[in-house]
Amino acid sequence: MRSQGLTRRRMITISAATAGSLLAGRLHATPVAEPVRWRGSALGAQVSIEMYHPDRIEAERLITVSIAEVQRLEALFSLYQPSSAICELNRSGVLIAPDPDLVTLLQTSLGYADLTGGAFDPTVQPIWRLYQDHFASERADPAGPSLQRLSETLGKVGHAHLRVGADRIVLAHRGAAITLNGIAQGYATDRIVALLRHAGVSTTLVDMGEIRALGARLDGTPWRVGLGDADQPGKLSETITLVDRAVATSAASGFRFDPDGRFTHLFDPHTGRTPALYRSVSVIAPTATEADALSTAFSLMPLPAIRNLIANKNDVEVHLVDRDGRTLRA
Repeated sequence: MRSQGLTRRRMITISAATAGSLLAGRLHATPVAEPVRWRGSALGAQVSIEMYHPDRIEAERLITVSIAEVQRLEALFSLYQPSSAICELNRSGVLIAPDPDLVTLLQTSLGYADLTGGAFDPTVQPIWRLYQDHFASERADPAGPSLQRLSETLGKVGHAHLRVGADRIVLAHRGAAITLNGIAQGYATDRIVALLRHAGVSTTLVDMGEIRALGARLDGTPWRVGLGDADQPGKLSETITLVDRAVATSAASGFRFDPDGRFTHLFDPHTGRTPALYRSVSVIAPTATEADALSTAFSLMPLPAIRNLIANKNDVEVHLVDRDGRTLRA
């Protein structure tokens, strides 16, 4: 499972392959035949919205409302804002009267934890802290933390000990902590899509760290999205098309604790290790939340297990790049 704060998301690039420039933090309104585009920063990533709308003033209003919503969600999910709901929960072990969005996302996270046999687990934050503290030392053992420290840390991890209810959220183990870094950006993407759809928008591409298309482009053609090459920044491994679908990518190269890249941000909740099964894993699914969570979990699962899990999911596609650079489908 990916961990740490939303500003440490990943280095792999998932870019919308569309014409025109997107200037940071600026809205570009054009005639109805052309999209209204906005790009800025949120959730620790470059984010963007590309929308077809006939009313410039309304489009500007919807962009403003969308940005405010993302900022609200970031205040709940961020590990870098001391006042965030997650930070409060991790400090005290309990959160009374939690925000409904936090409850929803944690309940959804627990569902994916059960679905993936624990490969996705929101309680892996103590493992991040262990590696962060270990490699911050001037005399850090390049082999990683000791088995004793790893064993002690794993005693604080386990989604079965996270209690989530509408009235309170409880971390049952002393020293336990959560992160939503493997699912929060997908959730934020879906929230913005729902907001725009409710406002009557039927053609848009939203990228809040994960990408989701609402409808097709105005001319009826699919949105084209490039999947970044995990080992060659600026290059694409392939281009896919989206209509009413979402895509998310996980890659071990997104963050490395050590110069050799042996220890990354993708933690196996069962062992505390960071296995490098694939260079990248991309999941195409109906929602960005599902694509985000599954791309995280599948990064830690062997190919037969992935294929078995999605055997009955006709609406989910998995594109993997293995350690030898071969592109595989599940």
